[in-house]
Amino acid sequence: MTRVGVGLRLVVQGLAFAAMVPPQLLAMRFGWPLAGWLPVLFHRLFLRLFGIRVEVEGALDRTGSTLVLSNHVSWLDIPVLGSLAPVSFVAKSEIAGWPVIGLFARLQRSVFIERARKSHTSKVNTLVAKRLLGGDVVVLFPEGTTSDGNRVLPFRAALVGAARAALSESGASRIQLQPVAIAYVRRNGLPVTRRERPEIAWYGDMDLLPHLGGILRGGPIDVRVVWGEPIPVEPGTDRKRATASAEAAVREALRGAPGATSPPSRGAGRPPAAQKDNPEGIPVLSATQSA
Repeated sequence: MTRVGVGLRLVVQGLAFAAMVPPQLLAMRFGWPLAGWLPVLFHRLFLRLFGIRVEVEGALDRTGSTLVLSNHVSWLDIPVLGSLAPVSFVAKSEIAGWPVIGLFARLQRSVFIERARKSHTSKVNTLVAKRLLGGDVVVLFPEGTTSDGNRVLPFRAALVGAARAALSESGASRIQLQPVAIAYVRRNGLPVTRRERPEIAWYGDMDLLPHLGGILRGGPIDVRVVWGEPIPVEPGTDRKRATASAEAAVREALRGAPGATSPPSRGAGRPPAAQKDNPEGIPVLSATQSA
């Protein structure tokens, strides 16, 4: 795609964003269902304009309160998952102040966490629990950061405590975790190799704008999304064991993708950049790795 083509498509996306803001603010204020669906339409427009094609296996289970646990490869994960159903994300608090992206994160009804305050995790768990009980689907990226696309980092269980909090607050008998795996499998119709996959991934200290430009000019991308079976969380459920089950389901789904990833063994260390970005292991979208 040429620079002119990218520019024209960004203008169209910008106009759509400007048109979406007023009705979305009203829908959020009055609790209309439209507040969940407008971001879905916005994400679908973005994917259509820039040739991001999503192949889905399985489905999001909406029969109960659902906390989604996904692997995290790129900022593209947000429009990919956001295009499939009304969902909210957990994001680092600084993102709320970013130009445009911060506004969109708020319009997406994101839950913000102050990563520097470890005690803030319990407050976020309470907020996420209320959202779950209100019928919202909340997405966590429990690796805590993005990977290079060739591995799945160990899942952290910190915010999975929100499911337990929801049980405590409501007296409900169960909440469910649902694993979902995202794999970027083809570019320009050809399988993505291990060498090429990090070009799609957004990780470490990569700057957003150059990476965004490279993705938009690089040609159509095919994404495979695999929904796993829901994992029930009951009052006596061990959250670490439930998180490990979700991680295993994601790894298994990715093994079936073309050019499957080679996940590190359980407990394998994170890359140095990930350790620096997230020393406490709180599963959030980091300042340089979220959209």
